[in-house]
Amino acid sequence: DTSVPLQERPENAPESCPGVSSDAAGKASSCAGCPNQKLCASGEAKKPDPAVADVKERLKDVKRKILVLSGKGGVGKSTVSAQLSFGFAARNMDAGLLDVDICGPSVPRMLGLVGQDVHQSSEGWSPVYVDDKLAVMSIGFMLPNQDDAIIWRGPRKNGLIKQFLTDVNWGPLDALIIDTPPGTSDEHLSIVTYLQDSAIDGAVIVTTPQEVSLMDVRKEINFCKKVGLPIIGVIENMSGFVCPSCNHEEKIFAPSSGGAEEMCAKMHVPLLGRIPLDGHVARAGDAGLPLSQLSPDSKVAKAVDAVITRILEQTDK
Repeated sequence: DTSVPLQERPENAPESCPGVSSDAAGKASSCAGCPNQKLCASGEAKKPDPAVADVKERLKDVKRKILVLSGKGGVGKSTVSAQLSFGFAARNMDAGLLDVDICGPSVPRMLGLVGQDVHQSSEGWSPVYVDDKLAVMSIGFMLPNQDDAIIWRGPRKNGLIKQFLTDVNWGPLDALIIDTPPGTSDEHLSIVTYLQDSAIDGAVIVTTPQEVSLMDVRKEINFCKKVGLPIIGVIENMSGFVCPSCNHEEKIFAPSSGGAEEMCAKMHVPLLGRIPLDGHVARAGDAGLPLSQLSPDSKVAKAVDAVITRILEQTDK
């Protein structure tokens, strides 16, 4: 039954799973052969994961908890996460950036923190600090070699995500940005499940203007609705290129189906803004710098700042 919330279905459960809270859990015909059948029938699967309460306690002093999602890879989600984090910190807010893109951790590079180490204490893992306003945690800090491939199956990834959410000592924060991998996979379900009691503000979804990207963003929006994750809004990234010589704007990724604006109107989600395609963005990412420092008067820096204003309007309603 597709109306059963995804968090109600154990891992490896069939599509027709009745859900762990159902009276038919472990007893329905669709439960035959499911590896979770005994747990569900005994009622053990109904019991909440103790990690959910641990996460709630750990994040109790974090005012805003924001997931950054994208349907498609390569749309600039980590870049947006990094620049949003810099932007919150520039507003004199205490910000944290948690990188749960286990197989492609680009956040250390984009925050200028390559080569830094994570330290452990009796209070948990200490994040790595860009300055006294911005804290960062990523698996990238734990790799002996930055070029090492992380070849992990789902349960091991989920174990690290649980550890990131329960063991990192963020302290009081005005905003925690969580940069996720592309798509709607195990990692996303784990994050939403662990954060279910932590008053998560919602998701910011990043797309590019062309239909090939929007197709997957629609799926991402439907994923959010299925798991009960509020949608703060959509950012259209790489939205037109302005020539630095003549100021002509070229739509490199043509919005053949109306772009993010039309999709947001049809799906009743807010459009947070458009961020143009600009060489300063790539340079800022490689150098680990905020756009506001590298090119403060540029159109792209102002666009990022306007998006932050819109996010705060949505989260602080």
